[in-house]
Amino acid sequence: MQNSIIGYPRIGALRELKFATESYFKKNISSTELEQKAKEIRKTQWKYIASKGIDFIPSNDFSFYDNLLDTAFLLGIIPERYKALNADALTTYFAMARGYQDEKGDVKALPMKKWFNTNYHYIVPEFDDKTELALNGTKPFDEYNEAKALGIQTKPVIIGPFTLLKLASYSGSKKAENYIDNAIIAYKKIIEKIAALGAEWIQFDEPFLVTDLSTEDKSFFTSLYKNILGCKQRVKVLLQTYFGDIRDIYTEVTSLDFDGIGIDFIEGKKSLELIEKNGFPKNKKLFAGVVNGKNIWRNNYAETLSILEKIGSLVDKDAVVINTSCSLLHVPYTLEGEKLTENQKAQLTFAKEKLNELDELKILLSDNNYKNKPLYNNNVELVGRRSGLADKVVQEKVASLRDKDFIRLHALEDREKIQKKVLGLPLLPTTTIGSFPQTAEVKANRAKWKKGEISSEEYKAKVKAKIASCIKLQEEIGLDVLVHGEFERNDMVEHFGENLEGYLFTVKAWVQSYGTRCVKPPIIWSDIKRSAPITVDYSVYAQSLTEKHVKGMLTGPVTILNWSFPREDITNKEMAFQIALAIKEEVSDLEAAGIRIIQVDEAALKEKLPIRREDWNTEYLDWAIPAFRLVHSGVNAQTQIHTHMCYSEFSEIVKDIENMDADVISFEASRSKLLIVDALKDAGFRLQVGPGVYDIHSPRIPSEEEITTAINNMLEDNRIKKEKLWVNPDCGLKTRGEEETIPSLVNLVNAAKKVRNGLS
Repeated sequence: MQNSIIGYPRIGALRELKFATESYFKKNISSTELEQKAKEIRKTQWKYIASKGIDFIPSNDFSFYDNLLDTAFLLGIIPERYKALNADALTTYFAMARGYQDEKGDVKALPMKKWFNTNYHYIVPEFDDKTELALNGTKPFDEYNEAKALGIQTKPVIIGPFTLLKLASYSGSKKAENYIDNAIIAYKKIIEKIAALGAEWIQFDEPFLVTDLSTEDKSFFTSLYKNILGCKQRVKVLLQTYFGDIRDIYTEVTSLDFDGIGIDFIEGKKSLELIEKNGFPKNKKLFAGVVNGKNIWRNNYAETLSILEKIGSLVDKDAVVINTSCSLLHVPYTLEGEKLTENQKAQLTFAKEKLNELDELKILLSDNNYKNKPLYNNNVELVGRRSGLADKVVQEKVASLRDKDFIRLHALEDREKIQKKVLGLPLLPTTTIGSFPQTAEVKANRAKWKKGEISSEEYKAKVKAKIASCIKLQEEIGLDVLVHGEFERNDMVEHFGENLEGYLFTVKAWVQSYGTRCVKPPIIWSDIKRSAPITVDYSVYAQSLTEKHVKGMLTGPVTILNWSFPREDITNKEMAFQIALAIKEEVSDLEAAGIRIIQVDEAALKEKLPIRREDWNTEYLDWAIPAFRLVHSGVNAQTQIHTHMCYSEFSEIVKDIENMDADVISFEASRSKLLIVDALKDAGFRLQVGPGVYDIHSPRIPSEEEITTAINNMLEDNRIKKEKLWVNPDCGLKTRGEEETIPSLVNLVNAAKKVRNGLS
């Protein structure tokens, strides 16, 4: 029996790629130096993976920014505005990813969306009518040769044509079907070149197959691969799926001439059933995704081996390859160096440790007497320890919740009238989403405190000094509703996790969110509760510095859950309600302290929406929306509740979002060309809204005219009523520099004033 991984984290054990890339952005190192650092990371990783006995090692899973962007670039899918920069390849690539503003030109970045049901973001490829899809690059071939020169045979990994064409946007008259012939030619050439280099396998990732597919989708997929697979020659083709099962297209997939099919048995609820019902071809390998690529708990060998034995009874055992459920990109690099207890470490596995699990599962499955082996029994004993993580008081609180606990007493329309009078805000009120730039000074202050180099009093004094400076800056800029800047927070989820009981925290367990942005998700270890106020002190201090309203800034329960590594021994609903009760206490304390506007961010609400539409309500929305409502159900009508949501397509759940019963909601919208505005109008959305008017994930500074146009577009034809519209950036500003943030906000305020004056 063999084993495999779909992909591996590329940021490096200590985020080496992040720091090198950011140095390149700042022009501190050359493109040659950046490429060299990337080569070093790849070499280290390939050698380590090979040393762990992995049989199918990926290459070309590395990326400077995003694999889908890499695929688009490889195939010449570069819109004309980026070509017009006449820049070198790497500059053009990063211009597509993050925008560009220089003497050569001023272009916005391509849209960015969530990668299926993960916290990873992909860059949306854009086809215009001048796009000529054709193989133009050499990246997968170069990286295969790199590994081969090290004596390591790899399977090059490329996003497949079906997923590429389905996830892309089309700005001209042509659509996906117009590019099918060119896609077939391009992917045939990829296979031919890989075969010529001596590769034994190539992996085409087609995660779009786990979505709800139409008859036309199935025909599209089949026509693509019937043609592409005709030129396989010596190389074998692996079709890799993940994030669910392929129930809509299983028979079509298994009938095509693939040499291997990767199927997810972690999130694929019907994967085993599909094989039981339809069988599996004798001439193909089944890459069985049984090691969780998205969570960090030690694999339950009893459960996994049971699944593998069932698969083995249906498929030739020698044809089964033990695989990860998805790329290990979604988990941290390694447990090495983490300051956790031995018991805690024993329960967890990150990317490096999952390689050990793959090896151990291969050893156990090859032994007919594995249930008597210490390796197996030690794992059974370890998994059994998780039952001791319960807190009866917390569980009783959740169990005692009733329908009335999720209902705010005053109706939305009544609250709006009361708040308009109490808050006294102008038309088109301006605000930011929460965080301000995390400067080197801010980070250094936090680092010194965590290392014990300064006292808590010194740390808090410096944070308050920064808050005072931030309040003054916002008043000078002329923002209507202010924020304290969140200088005490390293991350919007980790900060709350650190102040709630039941969480574990890591030192170096970073996971890539997009590009150079990495997050360190906390781990839900046991039942969650709040033991003391978290934000009240800094919020009250900030409010004391100004006559304007300062928002209390909280992270919502669904986002805290979705951006944490969750437990596997209780349901997501239970965890969400535990967190909601804790945040509800914080909301109550902020309100009692005189904070009149409280923002409870649900940036990740859409993130865990099930891929299959039939599961949206029963498996997610039926508890996610109530969890948010639980947080604010007890506040007074005078208190205005805001929430914020990040990159996603919300049009299909607009009514569910309205049912959250907040007063104001802001959306990241600028990269998607404010498409959310029409969805809100069509749904008769009743809440006040603030679709982001400029992209904070790009370093470019939006002009006053650009923001004015965006505001007017939202007001045009009453798409959003003037009384309902807020003006704000797309998201928090922590990742931006002050040199970008200040002029951008000045332009935002001036644009809002200009439009406001025109409405008066």
